[in-house]
Amino acid sequence: MEAVEEQQRRPWVVGVSGASGTPYAAAVLRGLLAAGESVDLVVSRASRLTLLDETGIAFRDAHWREDLTAWLARGADGKPDTFAVDVEGVRYWAAGDLAAGPSSGSYPVKGMLIVPASTASVAGVALGLSKDLLQRAASVTLKERRPLVIAVRETPLNGQTLKHLVALDEAGAVVLPASPAFYAGATHIQDLVDFVAGRVLDAAGVPHRLYRRWEGELGGGAGSRGD
Repeated sequence: MEAVEEQQRRPWVVGVSGASGTPYAAAVLRGLLAAGESVDLVVSRASRLTLLDETGIAFRDAHWREDLTAWLARGADGKPDTFAVDVEGVRYWAAGDLAAGPSSGSYPVKGMLIVPASTASVAGVALGLSKDLLQRAASVTLKERRPLVIAVRETPLNGQTLKHLVALDEAGAVVLPASPAFYAGATHIQDLVDFVAGRVLDAAGVPHRLYRRWEGELGGGAGSRGD
């Protein structure tokens, strides 16, 4: 039975790069799991430093389940145990494992989400590099014509990065800046994070209820706050 389930499994690959914005990645992961999706997770070496700096959590290969659970349970405001999370649907691949499943086009996946995407990861993917599993998996996603969403988190953007983003767009990727909106009536930092995560899931076609959608009525956001 387990072998049959394994053959039917088609996860989303989620790559977490070293850019600031680990709460975005956590919200996307929670959204995927809440939607019943399977996830193959790749956490770059640089992102571990960012995660430690932004959350105080040290992400360790040997203890990834415990560390991932603590990370996803944490709110964007830093409060632990804000969310109840089950990481059973996650498979973790070390960033240095270039023999991992997602490194091959024959490995069945639905697509890949890079959240947040640093300018270094953007450049690597645009140039077709494979310095780590994150870049290799993204290159495979493009060559197999699968959905690739790149949530770039950097400002300002220089000309070279803009050229790389144009190249990725032309290659079929969705370039999605981590740009929160305010019309949804945000009252908390988590609301702003969830908006960006929701837009990433929208681009992937994954259903969610992370933010209030625009319905063509002015003042809807203010009304949702009770103003």
